[in-house]
Amino acid sequence: MWRGIASNALTFLIVGLFLAGGVILWGRGQYEGPGPLADAICLQVERGTNFRRVSRNLEEEGAVSSASIFRVGADYQGKTNQLKAGSYLVEPGASMEEIVDVVTRGGASTCGTEIVYRIGVNRLSAQVRELDPADNRFVERVAFEPGVEDTPEIYTEKRAAQDTRYRVAMAEGVTSWQVVDALRNMDVLEGDVPEVPPEGALAPDSYEVRPGDDRNAILAQMAERQEEIVAEAWQSRDPDLPLESPEDLLTLASIIEKETGVAEEREQVASVFINRLNRGMRLQTDPTVIYGVTKGQGVLGRGLRRSELREATPWNTYVIEGLPPTPIANPGRASLMAAGQPEDTNYVFFVADGTGGHAFAETLDEHNRNVARWREIEAERANETDGG
Repeated sequence: MWRGIASNALTFLIVGLFLAGGVILWGRGQYEGPGPLADAICLQVERGTNFRRVSRNLEEEGAVSSASIFRVGADYQGKTNQLKAGSYLVEPGASMEEIVDVVTRGGASTCGTEIVYRIGVNRLSAQVRELDPADNRFVERVAFEPGVEDTPEIYTEKRAAQDTRYRVAMAEGVTSWQVVDALRNMDVLEGDVPEVPPEGALAPDSYEVRPGDDRNAILAQMAERQEEIVAEAWQSRDPDLPLESPEDLLTLASIIEKETGVAEEREQVASVFINRLNRGMRLQTDPTVIYGVTKGQGVLGRGLRRSELREATPWNTYVIEGLPPTPIANPGRASLMAAGQPEDTNYVFFVADGTGGHAFAETLDEHNRNVARWREIEAERANETDGG
């Protein structure tokens, strides 16, 4: 009798272990396999929340098939105490394992609201944007000029939210004074800036920031990045350029940056200035004259006067020989590389062509024809503006 009971118990134990093993394998498949989510969502993980609440939200959103399996899997991986507050994009078909990784990895939020401070050549703007999970694109909610326009209510609201992320986007061609002035007008940052960094020393790029970040630390990050880019451009430069130092290359790149906004012609513009330097010709470029007037502090806002073209300043390349003593703006990587690797041409002149780009010329006669054509285009546009 006891032998029969023992045999039955052993049978039940084996069956139980087999079933348990099957359940574990099934649960593991549910946790690691593709999830049921059909469309991307933006998951909000509030500060102070827990895995139980997050798992329920995911189940309600249709992102996981079982909140319980989600929690058990996270616990098995030892991640239940690593939950990070933020807003996270959950892709269609994401597995529970992938979602756990997203919400415990930390770092910047990947969706939700972001405020972007854009430092442009003409102004600073603050944009409040929200990611549309459906197409993974940001939609602008509002844009305004801090310190000039009234602060929109939605900006104040999102500034108070814990999961809002922030970026400073610095455009190519802005001056160091403009960067510092813009940072001072960003209420999300702290710290006084005692002096403006040297012209050209800051890298145009996008920088993640957090509320309370020190302005000087951000400037140091911009300067470190620019130093790396200048070193790379100098190292890869053509060996026969009439440039004596990385500082010369940086100065030339800043002129290229201010002369053209057309990416495809940077190397041609660079070739004009390199050819002029090689021939002992003056650079004769208006942006350097403008810098001599403004010292980089704001925008001139008008055309140059004849007296300013004749006035002797360290940056007036109609008067001085060679390069000016400093850069005239902060150039981006493309202009720095163009300065070090200009196109091989015989061009020594260029003028606007009416399309946003320039007409290049090897001889003065050819250049004069291009200038005459540009004057015709200017006159036609003036007539259209006047209604003629």
